[in-house]
Formats: sequence, structure tokens, C-alpha cells
Amino acid sequence: MRPMLFGMVLGIGGLGNGWRVAARLWGAPALIGELLAMAAALIWLGLAAAYVRRWLTEPGAALADVLHPAQGMLASLIPVSTLIASLALAPHLPQVAWLLFLAGLAGVLGFAVWSIGALWQGGRVVEDTTPVLYMPTVGGGLVAALAAGTFGQQDTGWLFFGLGLLSFLAMEPVIIKRLLLATLPSGQRSTLGVHIAPAAVGSVALMALTDQPGATPLALMLFGYACFQALVLLRLTPWLREQPFGPSAWAYTFGISALPLAALRLVERGAGTPVTLLAPLLFVAANLIIGWIALRTAWNLGAKLRPSPGRAADPQG
Repeated sequence: MRPMLFGMVLGIGGLGNGWRVAARLWGAPALIGELLAMAAALIWLGLAAAYVRRWLTEPGAALADVLHPAQGMLASLIPVSTLIASLALAPHLPQVAWLLFLAGLAGVLGFAVWSIGALWQGGRVVEDTTPVLYMPTVGGGLVAALAAGTFGQQDTGWLFFGLGLLSFLAMEPVIIKRLLLATLPSGQRSTLGVHIAPAAVGSVALMALTDQPGATPLALMLFGYACFQALVLLRLTPWLREQPFGPSAWAYTFGISALPLAALRLVERGAGTPVTLLAPLLFVAANLIIGWIALRTAWNLGAKLRPSPGRAADPQG
């Protein structure tokens, strides 16, 4: 059980939040949003139990995952997905959601301090620099800000928004320089899905923290940059598909679900024609893409669970 699987919670939970806004904005069925939110919370619970079990039964392998120079920072998905689970449960189990929110904040901050402290000691090679580096501070900080705003903790949210936004501005040139100088091998290309997320999540987080009209232009700017990133990935689709489908495909869903959510929130704020035209297109595209990834994942899992013909034919097992 690898930390990257927690990306499922971000994609499904983010899509559920989109359906919640669509229910308010367009009268979409509210039940769909709540079912997706509950699915995200249940997936988080199952993955969390499996991850604890891995640490108990295979502590060496679990530690090796966290210490991996390129993929180790995916462990930040655990506290970030905990925050997403808290948002999913907030309307239904507020006390449980509050405890998850606090645990998620502590996890985000703790892992960010530990992982960035390791980065500052150097000793890395260029191949270890991928968009995964965004996750501890940028992804963690911005999702924490979004969750804090939703739970009415604006001051705390602004602290984490500063962590996320300023880390994004610092990390972005590092990632772009790496992409310019050395191509990503096929096995790492799904990490580019993370590249869409910071600007989109930042836009949503900003709108969760304040309803001041002056914040809307900045939210629009962040949304515009996220749209540009999405167009670049669309242009790279044939190159990205050289990587075989697997659990890493869920890395795309974080940004894919955040992009229409930002558009929907901007429409709620009274954004003009470009965003109102983009919002339904992005929402439909996100549902189709994440739905396809979920179906492919379920099909692959079913294929692994089905007995082989040879084994099924042997009555002795």
C-alpha cells in the first residue's frame, strides 16, 4: 500500500465539492455531491487503516517509501487527504470532521517542516526534482487554507495560505527549470498532473478565506494560470500516455477536480463571460476524466482479484 493511493481521496473529494457548488448554482442533484463526498471519506478510512497496517507489518518498506528522494513527498497526501475527508464529513458529522481537520493541519505542518528541512541539506540530483515537490508546502498549505476557511478559521487559513502561495512562487521556477533541462521519464510523467493543482487550489482557497471583492481579481489570475497549465497538459497528451495506466493516474485528478471547482466558485462571485462559459465545460470534462480513471482502476483491481483459468480449473486449488 503506497501513499500515492491517497490521491484518490483528493480527486473524488474535490469532484464532490464541485457537485455541491453545482447544486447551489445550477440546481444539480445534491445527492451526487454527497455520495461522492462519502465515497471519498470511506476511501480515506480504508486507505488510512491499510497504511497503519503497513507500518505495523512492514515498517522498513514503509519508511523507505517516505525517504525516497523523488517519491517520498507523496506521503504528504496523507494529511492533505485527511483535510479533504474533513470537508466531506463536515455537513454530516461536524465533530468528527473537526477532529480530522485538526489532525490534517498538524500533519501538513509537521511533514512540511520535516521534508523541507531534508531538502535544505542538499545532496539531490536533477532527476529527483519533479512536481511532487509541490505537495508538502504548496498542496498542503493551500488545502489547509481552504479547509480552515470552510471551518470558519480565517486567521489560521491565512497563515497556511501564505505557506502555500509563497512556496508555490519559490518552487515553480525550480520545477520549470528541471522540465526545461531534462525530460521526465515515462514512469514519472503523471506527476505533471500535480502541476495544474497549485493555482487552481489557491484560487479556491482564497475565495474560502474572504468574500471581499478585491480578492476576486487575484482568484481570477490564479484560475487563468491553472487553465494555461491544463492546456499545456492537453497538448502533451500523446507524450503523457506513454506511461502505462496505473494508480499514479490519480495524480491528475487533484488539479482536474480543482479547476472546475475554482470556476464554479468564481461564477458564484459574479465572474464574467469567459468563466461562465468555461465552468460547465470544465465540470463535464472533470467528471468524464475522473470517472474514466475510477472505472479503469476498478477494472484493473477486478482483474487482479479474478482467479486465473488454470487455477479455477484445478479442484484441488
